[in-house]
Amino acid sequence: MNEKDKLFVGSMPALYDRHLGPFIFEPYAEDLAARVARGAPHRVLETAAGTGIVTRAMARALADSVSITATDLNQAMVDYAAAQTEARNVTWRQADALALPFTDGAFDAVVCQFGAMFFPDKRAGYREARRVLAPGGRFLFSVWDRIEENEISRVVTDAVAALFPADPPRFLARTPHGYHDVRVIRDELGQAGFARIEIETVEKRGRAPSPRDPAIGFCQGSPLRSEIEARDPGRLGEATEAAARAVAAGFGPGPIDGKIQAHVITAAR
Repeated sequence: MNEKDKLFVGSMPALYDRHLGPFIFEPYAEDLAARVARGAPHRVLETAAGTGIVTRAMARALADSVSITATDLNQAMVDYAAAQTEARNVTWRQADALALPFTDGAFDAVVCQFGAMFFPDKRAGYREARRVLAPGGRFLFSVWDRIEENEISRVVTDAVAALFPADPPRFLARTPHGYHDVRVIRDELGQAGFARIEIETVEKRGRAPSPRDPAIGFCQGSPLRSEIEARDPGRLGEATEAAARAVAAGFGPGPIDGKIQAHVITAAR
């Protein structure tokens, strides 16, 4: 992962939320929120909360008396998510998951949906999650499986790569889908001090109104945009259209439906 893989600036959070949120994030958000609720926590910390999709799902699934502290490294994401979240039991703040500004044992659950792949030091992030958990607390998080198991992400990646054959943008394969080896995940959690680890591979369907939704979401609302613009800032629209055509060729003019797959992990302190 390079530093640009973590940048969500300008219009990116809104595009990310609108075009990718319902498509690939909400199906897993409801699942993760239900898993959190089964543990009946009183104090929940969310790291790498992004635009607040899981935050809002947890606010619906948990009692109003449960306090939810939602954090993200990117202030632009925090600002956007806070504006979309009406639940009174949610507190938003900017924070680095690798250096959390909270005391030891402050939370009953730590939650992170599709954020661990962006941690430059996974074990440091896991150690911090464990540190702020109370005894018996749970760390629940998800990561995408390999890109070959996520149909539309693969199609978009191939379509954009074909425009830049000498130096193909590989953000989706490299980072969101680059941390999928469950043996590595289990080992790094163990090195961070977690002993009770459960990993479940969960397949769902990603649905969007049209092929343009994932094309815009990935090409303009994710760090793939930075890769495209670094190669030629004038070709962002062309890349988006190429991705939309490729998705339409594979999945029809819309609504579209494709396989998505992720690993959902629960590690108890």
